Amino acid sequence: MAVQAYILVQTEVGKAADVARAISAIDGVTLAEDVTGPYDVIVRAEGPDMDQLGALVLSQIQGVGGITRTLTCPIVRV
Repeated sequence: MAVQAYILVQTEVGKAADVARAISAIDGVTLAEDVTGPYDVIVRAEGPDMDQLGALVLSQIQGVGGITRTLTCPIVRV
């Protein structure tokens, strides 16, 4: 079963739409939308296991220009 997470993203001022568009093109990202509030973009992503999901966040999502901070929230099923 795939591991899924929401990634809350803060961006530089005026960069939310560009960041959301760039992130949505990354393989493993199922949703990326710009929003209002303390975070600028909310992303839903998945990977085959937690290590690969973490690698996706660290090596690809955080590499998108304009991002200042991320918070990864793994989805749990209880």
